[in-house]
Amino acid sequence: MSTCLKNPLPLRQIMRRWLVVCLFVAAAGLAGQSVAAERTILVFGDSLSAAHGMPQAQGWVALMEKRLAARDADIRVVNASVSGETTGGGRKRFDAALARSQADIVILELGGNDGLQVLDVKQMRTNLAAMIKRARDAGAKVLLLGMRIPPNYGAAYANRFHDVFEHLAEQYDTAYDPFFLEPIASDRSNFQSDGIHPTAAVQPMLAKRVLADLQPLLERQGS
Repeated sequence: MSTCLKNPLPLRQIMRRWLVVCLFVAAAGLAGQSVAAERTILVFGDSLSAAHGMPQAQGWVALMEKRLAARDADIRVVNASVSGETTGGGRKRFDAALARSQADIVILELGGNDGLQVLDVKQMRTNLAAMIKRARDAGAKVLLLGMRIPPNYGAAYANRFHDVFEHLAEQYDTAYDPFFLEPIASDRSNFQSDGIHPTAAVQPMLAKRVLADLQPLLERQGS
């Protein structure tokens, strides 16, 4: 005995429901792609990156974030820099900052305070290496920003200090800027009264410099 369906749905209504399902699936897929596409840059440094002596919005990190946002809305910048930070202090808090940010790229700008305090260069290297390895183990790319110290600290110490950054960049094959203050370093008027921290007026130059260093990493990740 044959069985007949009672009150079958009209074809138009069936098609309408099918279309709604398709649109929902497509929207869910696009949302997933948007989340996956977002990338995070963690800036982990000292007062040079913490906008010392000026509003945060005038510092090079905030200016870099603004420029990145203007061309790519799927990149966010987390600034975990602390004034006065040494590599030893940074190493202690690095894991937590990395975990919170879930960074895809880490800009590591530490070592200047180690040099100014004439701390042990071998320990500085160990600290920086530990942070680089942590970042790489978490799947993040690293941009290492090198620093220079004045020659009055002694040529032997200054040379060992400078070599740390270059050797680490070679050992771990990281992106590397030997001296990111180079565009402003030769003119003392570019620095605040302490002679150490750049003025607000030159922060755009630093943002431009670091963006140029960063670009190859962004391109490798599909920017």
